[in-house]
Amino acid sequence: MKYIDAIDIKGKKVIFRVDFNVPLDGNLKITDDTRIRAVLPTLNHALDENARIIIMSHLGRPKGKPVPQFSLAPVAKRLSRFLDKQVTLAADCRGPDVKKLIEDMSPGDVVMLENLRFHPEEEKNDDGFAMELASFADIFIDDAFGNAHRSHASNVGITRFVKTCAAGFLIKKELNYLIRAVDKPARPFVAIIGGSKVSGKLEALVNLVEKVDKLIIGGGMAFTFLKALGYEVGRSIVEDDLIDKALQIMETARKLGVKLYLPVDCVIAENMSADAENKIVPVQEMNGNWMGLDIGPATITLFTEALGNAKTIIWNGPMGVFEIDAFGRGTAAMVHSVANSYALTIVGGGDTDVAVHKTGESDKITFISTGGGATLELLEGKVLPAIKALEECGGRA
Repeated sequence: MKYIDAIDIKGKKVIFRVDFNVPLDGNLKITDDTRIRAVLPTLNHALDENARIIIMSHLGRPKGKPVPQFSLAPVAKRLSRFLDKQVTLAADCRGPDVKKLIEDMSPGDVVMLENLRFHPEEEKNDDGFAMELASFADIFIDDAFGNAHRSHASNVGITRFVKTCAAGFLIKKELNYLIRAVDKPARPFVAIIGGSKVSGKLEALVNLVEKVDKLIIGGGMAFTFLKALGYEVGRSIVEDDLIDKALQIMETARKLGVKLYLPVDCVIAENMSADAENKIVPVQEMNGNWMGLDIGPATITLFTEALGNAKTIIWNGPMGVFEIDAFGRGTAAMVHSVANSYALTIVGGGDTDVAVHKTGESDKITFISTGGGATLELLEGKVLPAIKALEECGGRA
């Protein structure tokens, strides 16, 4: 796979797939522009080369039709400020008017196509749609790591119709950190896996248990493991059909000498609401009618001690329902513990990213991935479709 700095883009029309799927508030104001700032090195390199820059992205889930609230207009405005340059937003991402707008571009101009997902052909990886996108430019650059686990027209299909493809600096950075951390980590290597369900992260757990020195399991998924060990878990989230898998993962850890950590206490409540009565109990004393919604203080101490000698830490998934303050202390405490460790620290996953920023410790984390699903699939040991497409395109060139 080639990267943007290894190909000649001087003065050429270059179409970029980026991930500008940023959160917006009720007034359509951007609340977090991390994903925009993440690709600035790639776009600034293209500006330095005086390329004609065409940008494409999706935003939200408009389900294949134009929805005004998912317009990329706020993104174009914010990017104009970052680049200190006018970013022209096209009325659509296809059609003769867009073609004419691009044909009239001068070197150094920046055009952003309107939301790709306003057309159902994008998510269907339609060849006709991919071919039309490819016709706009001489070169395709993919820097949308957050979408790399999808096979869509704008990141996979398009590679079949352009002669030159490459990845941007963000994808390079993501792959360098994530692949190196999993395949060649400085040890001890610790993985922290949280979130609500085992099913969403089962393959990651199966892959990681054979690579790490310590595996810390928190969040709702921990209750499937605790139930597998015979504990009462009340009305906590449990996937009964995965209890055998949980037992297999624990047995694999035992055989390999991997230290596996589960909560020893938790915050329980009658229901998942901010005003619900809650209390802290050891896992042996769970109330059969209540549910576990966060890790407790003894678990925070245990997990923090487990990180004490770590050299590499990967974290995916919160320790509880952190959106509610009463059940967010465990996740916040783990953010502080990870941030203040002496390890190389990598955070991946949308919820974990939000938790880190909410706690104000993002500057102390070595690397925060921009991809939730893509990060998880790399941790599962999978090949990402968009990365494979870039490699195959580079092989044809």
